[in-house]
Amino acid sequence: MESQIENSRRFYEKQVAPMIHACFPEYEDRIAVGLCGEGSDCFGYDDFMSRDHDFGTGVCLWLTDEDMKRFGTALSHVYDELIDKLPGNTLTRRLRARRGVMTVTDFYSNILGIDRKTMLTILRKKEDPAGSLMTEENWRELDHACLATATNGEVFRDDPGVFSAFRKYLLNYYPDRVWKERLADELHAFSAALQVNYARCMSREDRVAAEQCRLHGMEAAMQLFFLLKRTYPPYYKWTYRRLVETDTDGRFATNVTALAEAVPDPSVWKGKMYSPKYLNLSDQVVLQSERIAEKILSMLREKDLVKGSDPYLENYVDEILSRL
Repeated sequence: MESQIENSRRFYEKQVAPMIHACFPEYEDRIAVGLCGEGSDCFGYDDFMSRDHDFGTGVCLWLTDEDMKRFGTALSHVYDELIDKLPGNTLTRRLRARRGVMTVTDFYSNILGIDRKTMLTILRKKEDPAGSLMTEENWRELDHACLATATNGEVFRDDPGVFSAFRKYLLNYYPDRVWKERLADELHAFSAALQVNYARCMSREDRVAAEQCRLHGMEAAMQLFFLLKRTYPPYYKWTYRRLVETDTDGRFATNVTALAEAVPDPSVWKGKMYSPKYLNLSDQVVLQSERIAEKILSMLREKDLVKGSDPYLENYVDEILSRL
């Protein structure tokens, strides 16, 4: 099945671009066009199941604030007329808000959760050699998923370059300090959930809490993978799919799958008291957790972030923070 990105590009080339050329020739080089933002279609993950909600043909047309005042209303009117003439294209109100004419400022403000005034100030800065359009505090307030959403999809045309310049800035990834802080946070989260608390909960025969540990640890493992690959993972229901795409040799994804499918076995914990020095590798959750920890440690060492060889990941939190 053709993806909506491909479908939208064809719609732009065959209908939107000719409409702009005919109706707004003097502004043709002032309009950035593409398909980016919220929705599975912008990640290329749409399928037949996606068609039950917020699905339909359309593109985003991004203008500067000045151009929006100059001709944005007229462009929006003509674009909406074009959309309404498409056979069977009954767009929901939410999808109409995600597509069509909008300012660059509003697009990034809405997705990143940065207030409009601050976003406008950021976009109007000229990038210095250090690339500090945003402060470290700005970056700390963002999460991975919103950054993935802000940088997904494709840009079909962008002569003004404002939209694409900020997109490129975001894709350059977190500032070094923020990156290491997030690595440290996820190392602690993984280690606490799967290398300490899971075993404690199983020793107490608290299966529900143990399951929570497994799920929290699995999420931290995937977040660590993306941080070390310097890639933003999308919304949680697509995180594993993106991991499979990003994991070129497939070994990390295989271990995450094994952890997801592992069933805690209370029988192997009978009569065993918790000890931080004891790994109950008879439990498949513990076994798969340690295999993932070894791979994460290998990735950390490859990037020269740590020096040790012990796969207990809590050991490296302070070491990474000391390099800030």
